[in-house]
Amino acid sequence: MSRLRDSAPLLDAYLAYFERTRTPFTIPGHKQKASALDADLGAVVDADTPLYGGLDEIKLTNQTLKMAESLAATLWGADYARFSTGGSTHANQAIIFALGKPGDKVAVSRTAHRSVLSALVLAGLEPIWMSPEIDGATGVPTGITAGELAKALREKPIAVLLTEPGYLGTISDLPALIELSHAQSVPVILDAAWGGHFGFHPHLPQHAFQLGADALITSTHKALPGYSASALLLARTSLLSAERLEQSFETTHTTSPAGAPLASIDGVRALLQTRGEELIGALLENVHHFKELVQAEFALPIFLYPQDFPADRFDASKIVLRVQQLGASGVEIEQDLQAEGIRVEMADRDTIVFLGTISDTRADFDRLADVLIPILKRSQEQRRESATALSWSVVPQRAISMRGAYFAETELVSAHDAIGCISADLIAPYPPGVAVVAPGEILTQQIVEGLGASRAAGVRIAYATDPTLAKYRVVKRS
Repeated sequence: MSRLRDSAPLLDAYLAYFERTRTPFTIPGHKQKASALDADLGAVVDADTPLYGGLDEIKLTNQTLKMAESLAATLWGADYARFSTGGSTHANQAIIFALGKPGDKVAVSRTAHRSVLSALVLAGLEPIWMSPEIDGATGVPTGITAGELAKALREKPIAVLLTEPGYLGTISDLPALIELSHAQSVPVILDAAWGGHFGFHPHLPQHAFQLGADALITSTHKALPGYSASALLLARTSLLSAERLEQSFETTHTTSPAGAPLASIDGVRALLQTRGEELIGALLENVHHFKELVQAEFALPIFLYPQDFPADRFDASKIVLRVQQLGASGVEIEQDLQAEGIRVEMADRDTIVFLGTISDTRADFDRLADVLIPILKRSQEQRRESATALSWSVVPQRAISMRGAYFAETELVSAHDAIGCISADLIAPYPPGVAVVAPGEILTQQIVEGLGASRAAGVRIAYATDPTLAKYRVVKRS
């Protein structure tokens, strides 16, 4: 049986480095022998080697990274591919920097991750916000409609940036959106951080290039078994500039990329190529089995299912527990699960997200069910109506540009006095890191009260200057 490293040049280079006798007089300073200085430190760093002088020679003589990136481009059907050790955050920044010049407009889904908004500030691009449609039955955002995109396209954006799938597993009608954009020669870029497994099993949605999009950003450490902060940027360059992409990628990436994340991206690519359908098929069976085990104990439907949405518009591997159906608190259930050694991807008052991947076994899912069922039963109260999360429901009121607010003179004011002021901060519940308010937008009563209520319920509110939310950083009034 062939080994994965035989078809993954970076993975092979990483392993080969540690199989050779070596006396490095290069960075990193730990020299893979920090354990001689301190065993605990060595346990963390001694398996680390960089790209330069590790996976390849200092002068990149062997072009190992380029070979691996070429294999990824071929698998996904792209003509440009780069491996990032800075996560989808870096890949988002790189592609946004490559799009245009300060002042140009970009049509952006409001469900975009914080990294997209930060990149827009850095690049000086202006967002045309597109709000998602909300499913009335579940309160879940189901994606951007063709009508919403058509309205944005009238403002002549230079690109369309979509977050697909959304954090809760839903997907826009992408073929329709791509057709609309391409009719005006506008490139479509998908931040598919949570959709790295798409396109490798017939019961999952297709990936960006199978649908005709121009660029795909995905994390190989989220839905796939890659190293933390490993990510892929893939593109077709008929509507995007390969030269600008390369320049922007290098401008925003570290000049000292770690070898392990790079090797893991290559290994994940080889794994998908050789066993993707088999492994994803097993995951889908495990997720279905788990949902049936838990659902059998309750009368009301408590999970999101593909049949809740139009065909090919939901990630069948996603496990989203609708806690409000049980009248329980997702944050309290999360605390009970943590006490049993189980961590969840996200929990707020009404929703818990469990991340299942191809690394999980049937036994893992069975243990989760065994622990979860009694917790849900003792937490069950009167059902609540579905409430759309603040991140999905706020309609932004822009006062000045994000970049203008970012560089403006600011002051801290009380939460009460902040209502009606222009926010200087991007503030978001985390996860998923989707902005409730962005720099340059009005802090409304809905936002201030909603953020306060979310924090009081146990949700982590990120990126605010004052994490207690007693005060807000706002643009100084003249």
